[in-house]
Amino acid sequence: MAKTIMIVDDSASLRQVVGIALRGAGYDVIEGCDGVDALKKLTGQKVHMIISDVNMPNMDGISLVKAVKQLPAYKFTPIVMLTTESAGGKKAEGQA
Repeated sequence: MAKTIMIVDDSASLRQVVGIALRGAGYDVIEGCDGVDALKKLTGQKVHMIISDVNMPNMDGISLVKAVKQLPAYKFTPIVMLTTESAGGKKAEGQA
């Protein structure tokens, strides 16, 4: 059974490129266009990792991380932030 990775980014082209790479490596992929959409798609199924952008409309990546960590089924799910953001404050906020 393939492991599942969720990609969350408001850029459809980035989701597509990352999704192609992950599917090619044998992963199942769930896509979300922002944090709100991602949370709606976390319905209890096992997700082995979440890859998220920081800057998105409706709910940004930092808010998504905080919300995901409040869900018992996903409390220990690793989250990788994939972003072009380079501000030190944003990096520190993401690490926290």
